[in-house]
Amino acid sequence: MTLRWEAFLDEVRERGEYDTVQEAERAARTVLALLGAHLVGDVRAELAARLPETMALILLNPLQAAEPLGPERFVRATAAWIEGATEATALWDIGAVLSTVAEAAGDDLTARVLLQLPPGYDLLFGRPTAGERP
Repeated sequence: MTLRWEAFLDEVRERGEYDTVQEAERAARTVLALLGAHLVGDVRAELAARLPETMALILLNPLQAAEPLGPERFVRATAAWIEGATEATALWDIGAVLSTVAEAAGDDLTARVLLQLPPGYDLLFGRPTAGERP
């Protein structure tokens, strides 16, 4: 089931405790643009199909990553793209967006997404791997 644009942003806004929908949208656009550069093939297409059209297009036309970013570098890259962000606020933004994405994707697709990413992204999605302590 595809989330509607407003429902997606409302969920990100609530999870991120943002004051405005614009803040939630800025975080979502940045995080999805960076995430899309790390996903390929059917997994990226299936994930896009479960997101609102605007967010799906961002995921499908990502910023190009020269190499896969580990979770720490993903946080730093997000902070660099969001004006006034720090690594701590970027981590908050990532958590708000990726936990919403994981909920829209469901457990099976989220697990397949995580297989395409470097180790450690499970924490960014709010899905710590069983048996691993942060």
